[in-house]
Amino acid sequence: MQIILTGILAAFFFSSTFVLNRAMSLDGGHWVWSASLRYFWMLALLFIGLGFFRRELLLSSFKLYLKHWKFWTVAGGVGFGIFYALITFSASYTPGWVVAATWQTTILATPLVLLGFGKKVPLRALLLTLIIFAGVLLVNIESVEDSSWNAVLLGAIPVFVAAFAYPFGNQLVWEARNGGSGRIPALDDPAMDDPFCRVLLLTLGSLPLWAGLILFTQPPLPQTGQIINTALVAIFSGIAATSLFLYARHKARNAAELAAADCTQSMEVLFSLAGEVVLLHGSLPGILGWSGIGLTMLGLMLYLRVQNVR
Repeated sequence: MQIILTGILAAFFFSSTFVLNRAMSLDGGHWVWSASLRYFWMLALLFIGLGFFRRELLLSSFKLYLKHWKFWTVAGGVGFGIFYALITFSASYTPGWVVAATWQTTILATPLVLLGFGKKVPLRALLLTLIIFAGVLLVNIESVEDSSWNAVLLGAIPVFVAAFAYPFGNQLVWEARNGGSGRIPALDDPAMDDPFCRVLLLTLGSLPLWAGLILFTQPPLPQTGQIINTALVAIFSGIAATSLFLYARHKARNAAELAAADCTQSMEVLFSLAGEVVLLHGSLPGILGWSGIGLTMLGLMLYLRVQNVR
């Protein structure tokens, strides 16, 4: 229950990502800045916070990064970089709550990622994730009425890929913290027990990808509003939500609890919808949209019920 409640609180803060990314897109902000500035802000905030309150852990994190920089470049580049770049790109083509709903495919992706790491996942739980996937499809089908198939695909396909990138990067860290295997190093260090240090290490690992994207796309300089909004995303989603989510994941003792932690992120749909309607004056979904949201929530409840029974 502690894992579930912590995950839902993380989902509340995560929802700010979808609402603010959509707001920046509507204001003409380039998606590369919406993505990269968040992590630059996170880096500065984490340096200040850890420097003042946990200096020894900050130094330990730097040593751990330098010693295993290849591992952190892969884990952070995929789990933070590819994941968030695709999420912000999608916000240019579809409403934030639709992105949030599509993002729930990570609940389907997580068991597949766990299987790829050799973990055992209950078949019943894997089948129940298909209910959530059906809900995601309904949400995207409805969005075609207000847009085009081209825009829907540009909004949905990147999120599908991001749904696999995020749990993959997080699972790499979980494996390293729990003894490692194969090419994954065993990282037995005090920094690995602190959620803020893990976020810092993943953020450092994502920097090469952001530098490459900025050089490749050469976006126009960001406006003041975009800089402020990315700072808010960094605080609410990047630090608060991510730290809570990683805390929930690392409290997990087996694959079922790991999947349950990821499953709580379904709540992002409702939080994002409420935020977009109130703050951006967005329209409420129609019958298909509400049906899709209902299916995702039903899938979440049934999924958790299966885990509790086990």
